Amino acid sequence: MGMHIYFSGIGGTGIGPLALIAKQAGFTVSGSDKQQSQYTDYLQNHGISLHIGQTTEQIATEHATEPIDWLVYSSALPLEQPDHPELRFAGEHGIKTSKRDACINEVLGAKQLSMLAVAGTHGKTTTTAMLVWLFKELQQPLSYSVGAKIPFGDMGHYAPGSAYFAYECDEFDRNFLQFHPKMSLITSVDWDHHEIYPTRDDYKTAFRQFVSQSEHVIAFEKDVTYLALETANITIVSDDDPYIGHIKLAGEHNRRNARLAVEMAKHVSGASVDTLIEIISRFPGSSRRFEKITDNLYSDYAHTPEEVAATIQMARELSDNVVVVYEPLTDRRQHFMKDLYGSIFEPAKHVYWLPSYLAREDASQTILSPAELIAHLSPNTVAEVAAKNDALRSKIVNHLTQGDLVLCIAGGGGKSLDEWIRQAFAGKA
Repeated sequence: MGMHIYFSGIGGTGIGPLALIAKQAGFTVSGSDKQQSQYTDYLQNHGISLHIGQTTEQIATEHATEPIDWLVYSSALPLEQPDHPELRFAGEHGIKTSKRDACINEVLGAKQLSMLAVAGTHGKTTTTAMLVWLFKELQQPLSYSVGAKIPFGDMGHYAPGSAYFAYECDEFDRNFLQFHPKMSLITSVDWDHHEIYPTRDDYKTAFRQFVSQSEHVIAFEKDVTYLALETANITIVSDDDPYIGHIKLAGEHNRRNARLAVEMAKHVSGASVDTLIEIISRFPGSSRRFEKITDNLYSDYAHTPEEVAATIQMARELSDNVVVVYEPLTDRRQHFMKDLYGSIFEPAKHVYWLPSYLAREDASQTILSPAELIAHLSPNTVAEVAAKNDALRSKIVNHLTQGDLVLCIAGGGGKSLDEWIRQAFAGKA
């Protein structure tokens, strides 16, 4: 059966696609997650053996059925639980353990794939999906990992005969520094993951190192300047590049990211910019990136002030009456972000602010309430505290009846606003 790789936290957007790739590349694959979600259902429907719950007994049963050679775990797992039962079991039974980066490098080496990396603070998932779309429409084989479901392929895919692996290269836990890509694309750089990068300069330094490890880089002029990059190995796209205006996609940030994807695809495929712009203008989107749930009801994964502002701007291109339901991602982020919200919600007609989605929290920090965070918004913002309940569902229905566009913004996974809204409006699309 070949090497047996067990993926702990298999429902995560970084681990799940990798499990699919490993299975398609010929490895034996199984795994676990602490809770059921749309992602675990997706993986099971694609033939991945997994169980919900992460106890010693469960992994022991899996190991007895077929010995596990390698346990791959998400970055969050040891942070949340240093003495995790599965990590402890692996240590006691001589099972190799690593984070996902080592597994990705194993697949790259085994299949002789060169990495096309998509890095940056914002827009990585959508831009990676754009690359996959471009190669699909060009009918050129491409292996890839995307951190969201896409309507034109699996989240992760190994394409026999492919020379390249497109990867959403995440900076969390310095994951992206484990790679040496053939070509890297930088969507935009701001500052995030403050628990990993305590200062803005720490964050910039990591990106500079990533750029130095990449054979070739594509980036906008503003990010090259912001990071103070040496430009020898960089294709610089002008901030006011005229091709951006030719791309027929909603959202200025989407059009700009699409321009970078087009540039990368041009370098790798040899196709013309005009051909690629026609293809990218037909891009159907990806899950939770301004995804339509039903008429006038959308879900988006934005979780930094810059992403939230960009998503609201995109919604305003479609409607003058935008209502936002916002579930902040993690309390620890809010301690850094609360003073940055300012006026970003002002373009919305009304904001419903939910309690933060909690994950990997700092026990020393007091959890900020919705009311405390709303107090940091500009006086012209109309916002109220809300919860995922029947009252909120009724308010959303009323807004939809009035013709408002309701934008649900949530970065969390299982039991997040995104899952709630899909259940509350199931079958309405």
